[in-house]
Amino acid sequence: MLNIQSIWEADRNIRDFAMVTPILHSEALFRDLGFRLMLKAENLQTTNSFKIRGASNCILNRAKASPGIKGVVTASSGNHGQAVAYVAWKLGLPSAIIMPETAPKAKVDAVSRWGARVEFCGTTSQQRLARSKQVALEEGYIEIPPYDHYDVIAGQGTIGKEILEQVPDVDIVLVPIGGGGLISGISTFIKNIKPQVQVIGVEPENSNSMWVSINKGEITQLERTASIADGLLTLRPGSLTFPLVKKYVDRIMLVSESEILDALRTCIQYFKAVPEPSGAVSIAAALKGNWGKDKKVVSVVSGGNFDMDKLPGFLGV
Repeated sequence: MLNIQSIWEADRNIRDFAMVTPILHSEALFRDLGFRLMLKAENLQTTNSFKIRGASNCILNRAKASPGIKGVVTASSGNHGQAVAYVAWKLGLPSAIIMPETAPKAKVDAVSRWGARVEFCGTTSQQRLARSKQVALEEGYIEIPPYDHYDVIAGQGTIGKEILEQVPDVDIVLVPIGGGGLISGISTFIKNIKPQVQVIGVEPENSNSMWVSINKGEITQLERTASIADGLLTLRPGSLTFPLVKKYVDRIMLVSESEILDALRTCIQYFKAVPEPSGAVSIAAALKGNWGKDKKVVSVVSGGNFDMDKLPGFLGV
């Protein structure tokens, strides 16, 4: 089960691996927008994404439960794989990372940097998850799920704890959704401590499995996904994350590809920070919403890993 105590324990557990990331402000943007938009800058996190939190908490807890483990394996579009590879490297464990054939070169290189064995498998999360389970069975590795595991969700929930400490009077928190692990952890913590704070999920219009599932009232699998936000291309929500999102998240917003690119440009212009498109969806939602004067809005920028040679195209130059 996931509860406040498990998130507090995760916060103590991960401190040798994850840092407390800053809240970024822009007075110029405040004047232009009329509300205060702040960024929870997980793009500045160890391995440049929030994934280090859940990965380290899960690996450490699994290692305690199974001393003498042979190694770890996971399925990942990049950021979770990099986090697992980094934690395994620090602990002296072998790791295998199952990545999509379409993974950006920057993310593949980042995983390989930490000595992980990279395998490419298909283009969908379901294909990668199946291969990850096969490797775990064949090689005796422990599988570290990318989002649908309580230890992973608890690790991601530490972001919610930090936001309430850094911005005690926050009104709205905007969170990207892929499989739902990030928003499940954040919303569980925030809604149990300050239920008046709105927690809003954000998905790309063409990769909206959580939005579809919530509206249908049951976990629903999409036929396909497509977005420049490559870290959010999940065909179906997790069996653990879906009920948590249904319970704690106020609503889900959808953003277009052009809105994501506009958000990326805005982030660079006003905050001098470069998020990956998946991390920029929460900024896109902030710019799209009608929040009211003087509201304090925190957008969780989930990561900053992407091929830099694509940046000119993203910026239209």
